[in-house]
Amino acid sequence: MLELRLVQGSLLKKVLESIKELVNDANFDCSSTGFSLQAMDSSHVALVGLLLRSEGFEHYRCDRNISMGMNLNNMAKMLKCAGNDDIITIKADDGGDTVTFMFESPTQDKISDFEMKLMDIDSEHLGIPEAEYHAIVKMPSTEFARICRDLSSIGDTVVISVTKEGVKFSTKGDIGSANIVCRQNTSVDKPEEATMIDMNEPVSLTFALRYMNSFTKATPLSNTVSISLSNELPVVVEYKIAEMGYVRFYLAPKIEEEEEEKPQV
Repeated sequence: MLELRLVQGSLLKKVLESIKELVNDANFDCSSTGFSLQAMDSSHVALVGLLLRSEGFEHYRCDRNISMGMNLNNMAKMLKCAGNDDIITIKADDGGDTVTFMFESPTQDKISDFEMKLMDIDSEHLGIPEAEYHAIVKMPSTEFARICRDLSSIGDTVVISVTKEGVKFSTKGDIGSANIVCRQNTSVDKPEEATMIDMNEPVSLTFALRYMNSFTKATPLSNTVSISLSNELPVVVEYKIAEMGYVRFYLAPKIEEEEEEKPQV
């Protein structure tokens, strides 16, 4: 038997909005410690990792580990029917083939329940090694979203370079080029508006902006975003979810040589 009750139901809605574009079908894994998901996007370029720890739920009952295959677009449609202030409860029976979403209004005068069929999804869990990153940038999530959006009107890729001076986002396209530099500033009044750079060695990596713009759909979940970079390793773009977990996006860097080798005509 699985029963999870989340008072901040809007959190779950935001989580789904942030990942449903990248991932169509995925397994949600429930254990005694939390509710998690790990899935590749359809083109097998990006990886999404989600964790909602059991302590963040008002009520959390998971008798045994259970994996529920769901179509995320369908799940998002059901969650859209919940009000932003509604309390959301997720229920499923062991071995059952459906999951029930229950939405209660804060005043308890309206209760809706939606039942959705589960799917059988083959998915291999990828062990993500804990890595020591050469540079970690923490910055306001709205600022990062804006940079990705602005640069994608000029080019298709972004070069993220971290040096002692700051973090530089660069692109070039047919119409020209652009560079945006964010310097470290920790003296602001509000900590969530600070840009912090923790660098062991300089890094410079190229990524597809299309994916970066997809990742920024998670901006409503957190005031800050952390971007962890190492040469030859996928970037990790992480949004913390209140006090209860995170959504992380992993994206492999583009290799420059590939772009320079033009096909022979």
